Amino acid sequence: MHIHFIAIGGAAMHNLAIAVSKKQGYTVTGSDDEIFDPARAHLINAGLLPAEPGWFPDKITADIDAIILGMHAREDNPELVRARELGIRIYSFPEYLYEQTKQKTRIVVGGSHGKTTTTAMILYAMQKAGIEADYMVGAQIAGFDNMVRLSDTAQFAVFEGDEYLTSPLDRRSKFHLYHPHVAILTGIAWDHINVFPTFPEYVDTFRKFVSLIEPGGRFIYFDGDENLCRIASEARSDLHLLPYNTPEHEVCNGITYIGKQRTPLAVFGKHNLQNMHAAQLACEAVGINENDFYRYLNDFTGASNRLEKIAEKGDSVAYKDFAHSPSKLKATVNAVREQYPRKRLIACMELHTFSSLMADFLPQYKDCMAQADTAFVYFNPKVIEHKHLTPITAEEVQQAFGTKNVTVFTDSEQLQKALSQQDYTNTALLMMTSGTFDGIDIKQFAGKLLV
Repeated sequence: MHIHFIAIGGAAMHNLAIAVSKKQGYTVTGSDDEIFDPARAHLINAGLLPAEPGWFPDKITADIDAIILGMHAREDNPELVRARELGIRIYSFPEYLYEQTKQKTRIVVGGSHGKTTTTAMILYAMQKAGIEADYMVGAQIAGFDNMVRLSDTAQFAVFEGDEYLTSPLDRRSKFHLYHPHVAILTGIAWDHINVFPTFPEYVDTFRKFVSLIEPGGRFIYFDGDENLCRIASEARSDLHLLPYNTPEHEVCNGITYIGKQRTPLAVFGKHNLQNMHAAQLACEAVGINENDFYRYLNDFTGASNRLEKIAEKGDSVAYKDFAHSPSKLKATVNAVREQYPRKRLIACMELHTFSSLMADFLPQYKDCMAQADTAFVYFNPKVIEHKHLTPITAEEVQQAFGTKNVTVFTDSEQLQKALSQQDYTNTALLMMTSGTFDGIDIKQFAGKLLV
């Protein structure tokens, strides 16, 4: 079978391409107009990197069995136009994942925050328990070669469920295509304002997700979220409702202990403990009991870029996190503050995504960094211009965050200079972005700061 990927360089797309290429007899080709690391390096290692960047409709021929279309491609993409002319079957990547796993028991984790970590926790426990699973997760997990796996042998499939749009041809939310037997929703905090211009519209896409759970399925939801509680109260009567919250735990000498067995954990923060409780309830569906689950998770260090420890020196420590939306940002800052109550907390974040750079969305960030002793916020006006958004000012950002501890930068070098001038004695440094602060090697930079 020959499968061609249009926009192969995407985070999910390139991992799916690698997974598909490992299936015996599958030929995989692909194209994209730009591919950056780590996708580029991964594709090179798999022998799947396109020979040159760009779109080549002449390479779309009738012998191709299927096209998998990435969100990065436009509806007028010349390869897509040619594929439609030839009548080749076109899948979005979530549609293809469902087709490959529709005979399996599917566990899907959705929510505005925590879905990558929760998915990773489920997979980590299943691997420790020796339970085979197909999967798709949004970050690298220790002990897993790839972010996507497909097989002919696994009875279970575990997917991170994204509420963003499926493809240029399909305006449904991605997680609407998975039809889970076990569904988790971690919380609802307005995001993707370019797709969901009002909060009620955003909530509705999660309500729709719950309506698509398979008959008799399990709905696991955070009962500290009033919108999720409302959705649960409206859910079909055949569904098994399993609310969760922060499990019993204690923090002693910088280590978090959980459960009746007081299992020590490598992760911390109430949001991570809530994620763990959700994952534990999901793992019950595959036969893992509570005590075993926490024992399996005791050395889980988190998914890549999710409260990932990147440097430690003496009494100072540095973490990197993917947090960028208001709910993620606040949860991450608060988690570090709770874990290190006696350390000075320096938190630095980048406004990088479409929603975060919109003037109408900025007020959602109010008080998100209030728990930091010193807070830096960075954005690049050129990114705003590139995204064709209305310009915002440093003063508007400062006002939106609403606390005096926040300083706003629009120049990456000035930000680095300000960070370099801080005293890192007995300090926790937290660097949060879905980007790179315009070219900073964050791990290397943090290591130098703590020296």
